[in-house]
Amino acid sequence: MTSFTRRNVLKGALAAAGAAAVVPGTAPTAQASTRPAAIPLVRNRLTLPSGIATGDVTTNSGVLWSRASGPGRLVASLLAVDDGGSPLRGGRAFQRVLRGSAATEGTDFTARIDAAHLPAGTRFAVSMHFEDAEGNAGETAQGSFSTAPDTGLLRSGRRSRGQSFVWTGDTAGQGWGINEDIGGMRGYAAMHATRPDFFVHSGDTIYADGPIAAQITEPNGQIWRNLVTEEVTKVAETLNEYRGRHRYNRMDKNIRALYADVPVIAQWDDHETHNNWYPGQILTDDRYTERRVDVLAARGRHAWQEYQPIAGLGGRSTGTTGFEAARIYRKISRGPQLDIFCLDMRSFKDPNTDGRETQLMHILGQEQADWLIKEVSRSRATWKVIANDLPLGVIVPDGPVNQESLSNRDAGAPLGKELEIAGVLSAFKRNRVKNVVWLTADVHYCAAHHYAPERAAFTDFDPFWEFVAGPINAGSFGPNALDGTFGPEQVFFRAGAYANESPRSGESQYFGHVDLGDDGVFTVSLRNANGTVLWSKALQPER
Repeated sequence: MTSFTRRNVLKGALAAAGAAAVVPGTAPTAQASTRPAAIPLVRNRLTLPSGIATGDVTTNSGVLWSRASGPGRLVASLLAVDDGGSPLRGGRAFQRVLRGSAATEGTDFTARIDAAHLPAGTRFAVSMHFEDAEGNAGETAQGSFSTAPDTGLLRSGRRSRGQSFVWTGDTAGQGWGINEDIGGMRGYAAMHATRPDFFVHSGDTIYADGPIAAQITEPNGQIWRNLVTEEVTKVAETLNEYRGRHRYNRMDKNIRALYADVPVIAQWDDHETHNNWYPGQILTDDRYTERRVDVLAARGRHAWQEYQPIAGLGGRSTGTTGFEAARIYRKISRGPQLDIFCLDMRSFKDPNTDGRETQLMHILGQEQADWLIKEVSRSRATWKVIANDLPLGVIVPDGPVNQESLSNRDAGAPLGKELEIAGVLSAFKRNRVKNVVWLTADVHYCAAHHYAPERAAFTDFDPFWEFVAGPINAGSFGPNALDGTFGPEQVFFRAGAYANESPRSGESQYFGHVDLGDDGVFTVSLRNANGTVLWSKALQPER
C-alpha cells in the first residue's frame, strides 16, 4: 500500500496554476562547439488540469468552461453529430469555432464561452483548448452535450421530445474525499452510466468548512485514504483556499468524465461557505480567523462562480474577472416539455431562529419569490421542476432551538419562513399551475414526499411531490422528521446504516434520475451510487 506522506499526496495533486515555463538553454562549452550553435527554446503547452465542462444548456444556448495551467484564451470547436458521433449532413450540418474569455491569474485561470444561437434538438461534439499569447494551442479535451428540442422540431418529427436527467448534492463532505482505493467518487460514474441529458447539482458542490485528512479510520476499522492537497487540509477562508476546494474535486476522474459529457445546472448552498450560514452572521467557530460570514460568503461565491459553467456571467468579455455580483437564481428552458427553475435559498435568507415568528421571514427574498411565481405561472412547459437547495417539509435543526430550513417543528399554520413558501404555493393554485415537482438534496439521504392539503394545517395549495437525493460523496445521515404544516407524507426513504457512514460501499450514497418520455410521463427513480434503483414513481401530466 502506498505510504501517504505529505510529500507524495501533494505530488499527486494538480499543480498550482502558473505562467507557461520556458526551458532555458545551457551555456556553450568547448565540447559543444561542434554541435549546432543554437538550441530552440521549448515552450510547455498549456494543459487542462481541471478538465472541461458545459452548463445551463437550453434549446439554443449553453456555457462552455475550462481551466488552463497558465495564461491563455479558451477556444472551443462545436460539431453537430448524430447519435453515433458522425457529422450531420445537409441542412442540419453545423460547425463553429468559438473564442472565449481570457484565463488569467485573476480568474484562477478559468475561462468560459457563452455559446448562443445553437440549433435546437442537436447533439454536439465539442473540443476545447487554450491558446497562449503566441497563438500556440495547448492540450485538447473532447466532450459533448445536447440542446433541448423546441416546438418546431417536435412538429417536424425530427426529434423525440423525451429527455432524462439526474440530480444529487453534497460532494466531499465530512472529510470523505477522493479515495482512489475504491475508484474515486464512484457515484458520479453511476450517474454518468445512465447517459442523462443534463445534471442538476443541488448544492454543497464543495465542503469549504470540512478539512480533508490523508486517512480516516472507519467504525469497522477499515482505513479510508484520501488524496489531499494543501488547500483542503484546513477550513477555507481565503479566496485561494475556496478555489482550492473546487480544484480538488475536479481532480476526481469520475467528476471530470461526467462534466465533459453532461451539462450541469449548478446551485450553491451552505457548505460552499460555512455550515448553516445566513447573511450577516458572525461565526463562533474557533477554526476561523475571519468570523464575518459575509466576507467568507463573498469569497466562496467568487470561487464557486469561477468554477461552475453558469450562464450570464459575461463569458465573451475579455475583461471578465470570473465573478459577477448578479443573481444566481434562474430558469433553464429545456423545451416544450420541461422548464427548470433553479433557486438560491441562501443569499437572501433571514437568520436561523426557531422559525415561529408571526410575521413573514425570508428564505427566498421578496424579489426571488415574485420572480418564481411569475415565471412558473407563465411557463408553457408541461413540467415545471423547481430545484430547491433546501427541502420544504424536512426539519433541519441548527442547534437545540434554531432551524436551518424553513420548517419549524410546529405542525400548525405557517409561521416565519413558512409564510413565504405558503405565498408561493397559494399563487401557483390561484394561477392554475399544473405539474410542479420540487427536487432537492441537503439532508444526506433519499426520500419521496407527497404534499397534500387534506393532511395539512395550511390548505390553500394543490398537491405536489418533492424528491430528495444525496449525498453523492459525503457522510450519510437521516432520516429527519417532517413538519406537518404543508401535509407531507414520506412515501419512501433510504438512509445509511449509521450516522456519517462513509461512501465506501456506495449503498448509502444517492442520486435521483428522471426519465421524461415522449408521452409526457415524468418517471422519477431514486438510486444508490452503485446504480441500483431503490424506488420509482411515474407521474402522469395533468393537461
